[in-house]
Amino acid sequence: MKTIGLMGGMSWESSALYYRLINEGIKEQLGGLHSAKLILNSVDFHDIEQLQHSGDWPGTAEILSDAAQSLENAGADFLLIGTNTMHKVAPQIQQRIDIPLLHIADATAEQLLVDGIQNVGLLGTAFTMEQDFYRGRLESRHGLNVLVPDQDDRSQVHQVIYTELCQGIIRDESKQAYLATVEKLRDAGAEAIILGCTEIGMLIQQSDTDIRLYDTTSIHAAKAVEWALNDL
Repeated sequence: MKTIGLMGGMSWESSALYYRLINEGIKEQLGGLHSAKLILNSVDFHDIEQLQHSGDWPGTAEILSDAAQSLENAGADFLLIGTNTMHKVAPQIQQRIDIPLLHIADATAEQLLVDGIQNVGLLGTAFTMEQDFYRGRLESRHGLNVLVPDQDDRSQVHQVIYTELCQGIIRDESKQAYLATVEKLRDAGAEAIILGCTEIGMLIQQSDTDIRLYDTTSIHAAKAVEWALNDL
């Protein structure tokens, strides 16, 4: 079994989900008392969030590249960034390490294409929904047609992530607002919805809607299990 390196803490709530899902996946595959070989470097999300909203992406890249190098030096065979938004600096991180980085957008797109999905709605932070590093990767590298909410809905989705979900707060009114946004994306032609923030699965689940939801945390964790147990 390969050793997984997880860059976490963004937020720690979703990192806890990663840890559980990866270990459940290993146990499902190997049975018995098996669990994942995993090294976690959990950063202080306060520092990351401040740099994000000030536009200092080189600063975030430096913090996460240092974390990635520490994981590689500790014996990780490959890395996960346990957040969608910080894949904005995935290229800078990959340049600083000699082990593979499992990109969350690639893992998600692979599953969408297997399922025959072409038109997909995207929920996430404003950075993820609006900037090219994520949406553009889905479109240019994987040929998907990505739909995002309108400006007001994007602002609401973003605010709920940072002021509620990343702090472990779950509110029914926010859940209903997210589900209303999902319906608008469906009306615009989305065949499925990417939960493109690792905390959104805490708020809405498949049982809440009949449009197919793709939880990036679950998909990323499952792909990590696959990599851990097979040749890269």
